[in-house]
Amino acid sequence: MDLSLIFIDWLGKPLWMWLGFLLMVVVLLALDLGILHRDNHVIKVKESLLLSAGYITLGLLFGGWVWWELGQQSGLEYLTGFVVEKSLAIDNVFVIAMIFTVLGIPPKYQYRVLFWGILGVIVLRGIMIGLGAALVSEFEWVLYLFAAFLIITGIKMWIFAEHEGDLNQNPLLVWLRKHTRITKELHGQSFYVRKPHPKTGKLVWWMTPLMVALIMVEIADVIFAVDSVPAIFAITTDPFIVYTSNIMAILGLRALYFALAAMVERFKYLKYALAVLLVFIGSKIFVAPLLGLEKFPPAVGLSVTFLILAAGVGYSLWKTRKVA
Repeated sequence: MDLSLIFIDWLGKPLWMWLGFLLMVVVLLALDLGILHRDNHVIKVKESLLLSAGYITLGLLFGGWVWWELGQQSGLEYLTGFVVEKSLAIDNVFVIAMIFTVLGIPPKYQYRVLFWGILGVIVLRGIMIGLGAALVSEFEWVLYLFAAFLIITGIKMWIFAEHEGDLNQNPLLVWLRKHTRITKELHGQSFYVRKPHPKTGKLVWWMTPLMVALIMVEIADVIFAVDSVPAIFAITTDPFIVYTSNIMAILGLRALYFALAAMVERFKYLKYALAVLLVFIGSKIFVAPLLGLEKFPPAVGLSVTFLILAAGVGYSLWKTRKVA
């Protein structure tokens, strides 16, 4: 094997960086499912917080390596992307909690759905980020479209922050229930089971509610990626920083889910902060040229991001203090 191949550039970075990162992700997933969660059990808030703290620490350590290897600006851009993606993922948690509730998925099987869901996320985000990088590289003005989209999305999020739709009326869920065979009950941790057809009596494959939950979770991530991918490209156009910050933030989402799901009412007003954050990120693209800057200072962007999120979390906890 010609080892010199690992030093060739791919999407702006040496191939060994990409391979090293993907290997780390595979090891983390194998450790997660094969050792830490070999059996199906209910994850308590304490375990959820400890796991989440571990993933956040790994994400920050990787950010430190990015800073050391690629420089201060790349390090700040990675950290900003990591924080933004982690924050936007919190909104995704609320939707996932609703999916599990409507489909009657008990806590001990939820982690399994989230684990396999993350595998789909890694692939889907890679495809979306690759397409985004190609577009930005070929047509720089696409960044302004991304920025305008974020501003509009932020405004809509603020306006409809209190609106909660009925998941039972979701078009995809309605279609699945009408056109596919779905068992009424769970069958352990199985996504599919073979059961007799009600009319012919022949053994056929049926989806379990667990599989329906997995499909809905994957679709929910695609929808949320429409916000988060433009958001990270508004921070940096480096595909390596975009992808690694996204994936490192998402890896810990499963662990954080169980703690947030138990305290969902305490973060009722966080959506307003996320709305402001999207508007801010989108506005940076337009503000920088007006200030005579080639790019909005990463350190300033990161500081404002922290302030917006801290204000949102603080206000939400204060407003819902009687819930605790």
